[in-house]
Amino acid sequence: MSEALPIIWFVLIAVLWIGYLFLEGFDLGVGMLMKLSARTDTQRRVLLNTVGPVWDGNEVWLITALGATFAAFPLWYASLLSTLYLPMLVLLIGLIFRAVAFEWRGKVDSLRWRSRWDWAIALGSFTAAAGIGSTLALTTTGLPLNANGDRVGGAFAWFSGYAVLGAAAVVLFCLLHASAFLALKTDGEIRARATRTVRKLLPWALLPLFGWAAAVHLAGGTGWSLAVLALSVAAAVGARQANRTVNGPTREGWTFIGIGGSMVLAVASIFAAAYPFVLPSTVDPAFGLTVQNASSSAYTLSLMSAVAALGVPLVLAYQGWTYWVFRRRVSERNIPAAHSVVPL
Repeated sequence: MSEALPIIWFVLIAVLWIGYLFLEGFDLGVGMLMKLSARTDTQRRVLLNTVGPVWDGNEVWLITALGATFAAFPLWYASLLSTLYLPMLVLLIGLIFRAVAFEWRGKVDSLRWRSRWDWAIALGSFTAAAGIGSTLALTTTGLPLNANGDRVGGAFAWFSGYAVLGAAAVVLFCLLHASAFLALKTDGEIRARATRTVRKLLPWALLPLFGWAAAVHLAGGTGWSLAVLALSVAAAVGARQANRTVNGPTREGWTFIGIGGSMVLAVASIFAAAYPFVLPSTVDPAFGLTVQNASSSAYTLSLMSAVAALGVPLVLAYQGWTYWVFRRRVSERNIPAAHSVVPL
């Protein structure tokens, strides 16, 4: 059993990243659409209200994924985050500005005030999505690491075509996923515009994600990981078909599930194809970190498993209850008049 624990925790960390991309994906996309899609201040407030009750809970998945990596695979955590120190710093700054903007945007009844915070939300969301995409792409395609797991090269040695590909994959997925979410969660003009946006973006917005998956599979895929990737493409086709039919709650739901399911299957196939590596080395394949040589002790993993078995179901139940409570659609008629909470 002790030999299987590193594999189990590799799978669990992959699940945490997939859960983060699915849940945080649509609220990062909504943040970007604050400036790309919404036409009026009221429409921007509608967008904020769709994710207002859940965005901070979605970020817990990021914290948990990184925390689990730190505890279960300390060498993976150390090599990845030290090599990506600069992009991770920018990512965190983006998340901080985004969080502050959510809280402060409505404190003053001023268009200039709100516009500045809208830009903070949009740019912070873009930075976070691009940073997460680059990080995940590089941990599956490789970084310049020596035999000790230390970075080889300067502060920008991490930058490569794969970093750009991963950033594009997650940013475009977030925009597509958010548009499907808004079609499902709003009503009126915003709903109609979101439906049209999904129709325009599918399926080309998922091409960078499939390109990232193809790159990892070329380096070391398996038959069943390729089968999972094929299912991902099929889910995208199904989402497009659902979106092209008569609009309605059922079709919008299937479109959202199809887009999210396509991402889930694609990223699952990427982690499966990367196994047993958790962080390949582009300097020498022998220097790469694997599930076995980067993991913590069996005792640590056993203790973590016991805690996770108790805590994870509680977190999932609470988050599921939150989504159920705030399941109704939001429209412009639900938005009260703007007012100041603090003086200018």
